[in-house]
Amino acid sequence: MGVRINVLGTSGSGKTTVSKRIAQKLNVSHIQMDELFWKPNWRESIDEEFFPKLEKALSSDDWVLDGNYTRTIPIKWRQVQIVVYLDLPFHIVLYRVIKRSLIRAFKSEELWAGNRETIWKQFFTRDSIILWTLKMFYENRERFEVNSKSAQYSQIRFVRLCSDREVDDFVIHGLPSVVEENGFPVE
Repeated sequence: MGVRINVLGTSGSGKTTVSKRIAQKLNVSHIQMDELFWKPNWRESIDEEFFPKLEKALSSDDWVLDGNYTRTIPIKWRQVQIVVYLDLPFHIVLYRVIKRSLIRAFKSEELWAGNRETIWKQFFTRDSIILWTLKMFYENRERFEVNSKSAQYSQIRFVRLCSDREVDDFVIHGLPSVVEENGFPVE
């Protein structure tokens, strides 16, 4: 049996960066939910398209999954062992998502399915990831609190990280002991 980890957090919290670090340290696959979800021209996948893609991506024994998508909890947490929630302070998350959006827009950085962020979309539309962060930050925190205390998910080890120092400490020192507890050796 392998190791299966889901990294959660509001946009700008560092999900992709942290999940890639964890996957690299454990030498397992990194799966990005946004990559499975988004279609060209920022079209969203319907659940009948998205769920089978997610199930296929999670069919291996070893993975680190990067993403929230609450409606997928019955799929992604079916076999997950560890859920890592990045609960950094609001001002840091907001700063990071604004900075990231500006960099991506100015560099015309290609994201998933050929999509690119634009200044217009990020600062002047209701589809802005910045607005999404403002809306979802406290809701995500509350949802994590509820789920981490739910008897329904008692088989999952929940880890809440509230600062960059805690993230680094977890990846360097805490992660090896947590995954070894689940029978997965770490080098």
